[in-house]
Amino acid sequence: MALTVTNINTLTLLNILNRTATSQSGTLTRLSTGQRINKGADDPAGLLALQSIQRELISVDAAIQNDQRSDAMLSVADSALTQLNDLLGQIQTLAAQSSNSAGLTASEIASNQSQIDDAIASIERIVRTTEFNGKKLLDGSLGINVTGADATYFENVRVYSRDPNADSNTIRVTVNSVAERAKATNFATTSASEATTIEVKGRLGTQIIEIDKDENLSSIVAKINDVTALTGVYASQAGGAASAAVDLYSSGYGSAEFVKVSVITGDTTNLKELNKVGVDASVTVNGAAASADGNEVLYSQNGLNLAFTITEAFTAGTTETFTVDSSGGATFQLGTDASTRYTLGFDNLSPRRLGSKSVGGFLADLKGGGAAALANDP
Repeated sequence: MALTVTNINTLTLLNILNRTATSQSGTLTRLSTGQRINKGADDPAGLLALQSIQRELISVDAAIQNDQRSDAMLSVADSALTQLNDLLGQIQTLAAQSSNSAGLTASEIASNQSQIDDAIASIERIVRTTEFNGKKLLDGSLGINVTGADATYFENVRVYSRDPNADSNTIRVTVNSVAERAKATNFATTSASEATTIEVKGRLGTQIIEIDKDENLSSIVAKINDVTALTGVYASQAGGAASAAVDLYSSGYGSAEFVKVSVITGDTTNLKELNKVGVDASVTVNGAAASADGNEVLYSQNGLNLAFTITEAFTAGTTETFTVDSSGGATFQLGTDASTRYTLGFDNLSPRRLGSKSVGGFLADLKGGGAAALANDP
């Protein structure tokens, strides 16, 4: 009969040593990795949760990098826009100074024109050269595309943002009532009976005007119109007749425009004190009331933000359409899922595109030899 000899104590000790070694190995692994869970046996449910969190952290890290890159891009654009704003301020100052043509010599006006030309050239250069990672930012390359906007009815259509996940949008615009200028009628129906000082105030500023005794109405109109660039108020006579009453109008449309004329000293019988304001257009876009400032319409709905100017040809009770395409713009991924994608439009800011016909023209028209150059339109 075979004899089997065992040492229970030794086997027990070996088992204890193996468990201790396994525990020690797990402890050392956790110490070296800094993680409590390193394999499924450590905590199966916890491992699944950990892997999910790790995937989320990778997505968050990518989103942070995207945000940093987006911030860098927008910082470049913002810096360029700050420079453009400074240059536009210089141009505005020079143009306002030159409006006082009676107090400036021809050489001074020519010097102002030269400075305006230099500022416009600087704007053109900034627009042409501002870029990020090889992408032009301000020349319209990243503009959101629009089709079907009839120039007879729409000017200066700008799309600031759109839903990157949406198809093209048809924009249906209905004008309920048109914008109006501020209009002060019958300011003067006959000449002043004595020397009179009046104050003309509009959205752009205030000017004091001296009117002579018995000065004809056409001359009064000319004096008021000489300072229109400084007041935002112009005068006209009905039908252009020299004897017709003098009416005053704001140069722009909307409730921000006003005409206020006061008689400081002199004839208050033949020259009336008047105070009138304009009216904003009432516009519906895709069935919803849109915000309007004069003829400037703002629309924001479902991630789509845009603005446009309606022309005088767009009459009350009529409807026109255009389409915002599902192309163009700069798309930014700001979070970890598709719902945090945004597409922004960067308009063309070159001098030939800054402005509109409804406000008297474009910045490029101010250049020497242009339609609004100081020599042609002081």
